[in-house]
Amino acid sequence: MKVKKILVSQPRPTSDKSPYFDIAQKYGVDIDFRPFIKVEGLTAKEFRQSKITISDYTAIIFTARTAVDHFFRLCEEMRVTIPDTMKYFCTTESIALYLQKYTLYRKRKIFHGNTGKMEELIPFLTKHNKENYLYAVSDVHKEDTSLLDNAKIRYTKAVMYRTVSTQFDPNEKFDYDMLLFFSPAGIASLLKNFPDFKQDDVKIGCFGLTTAQAVKDAGLRLDIEAPTVSAPSMTAALDNFLRDEAAEEAKA
Repeated sequence: MKVKKILVSQPRPTSDKSPYFDIAQKYGVDIDFRPFIKVEGLTAKEFRQSKITISDYTAIIFTARTAVDHFFRLCEEMRVTIPDTMKYFCTTESIALYLQKYTLYRKRKIFHGNTGKMEELIPFLTKHNKENYLYAVSDVHKEDTSLLDNAKIRYTKAVMYRTVSTQFDPNEKFDYDMLLFFSPAGIASLLKNFPDFKQDDVKIGCFGLTTAQAVKDAGLRLDIEAPTVSAPSMTAALDNFLRDEAAEEAKA
């Protein structure tokens, strides 16, 4: 097979049951895992520069567990006492349940959607329209806030963490036949670490429409895309690609 060595731009799976390991064995390919990006929390000093006073708010909007972690970290660093009356609005149930790490779970103060889409939260937010909402986000957040604006929700976006590129050693080998990406920031990191990168025969795969657009905007060729009807996950898309490649080689 032409593809022998694959780089997945995510941390190595913690479970041996990951489909990636099955694919590696099935097709006899090597799969490495290396995040191209990492998340850093803003320091208390940096957050204070935003002039946002957390105690002024009566409710928090969370769209990621990472946001939950950095909200409570900043509160601890700045010695902010969170009142028991604080309400939390989460885009998924998993984020809502994750709050148990930091606060007692009570249905009367924690509300959530199911699909991760903001529109599912709007009925809860409008029902509690007297609240002053703090919306915890990253520096590269893509969430559409027009729904909040149209619903006349009183909110303030607060950047609490940022995405930065992982630094590769200039002398380390980068001899992969395929690269798999999961965010536009990953593409930006590739170009930052390897400004002279030439794609040539290297296959590039990605997950998500915004990542696919970032690949195209960078002038790169997109060879594998997920999710699709036939490939709802990145591993399914990879399996399909390698299967087709093996079939073509068998015919030759």
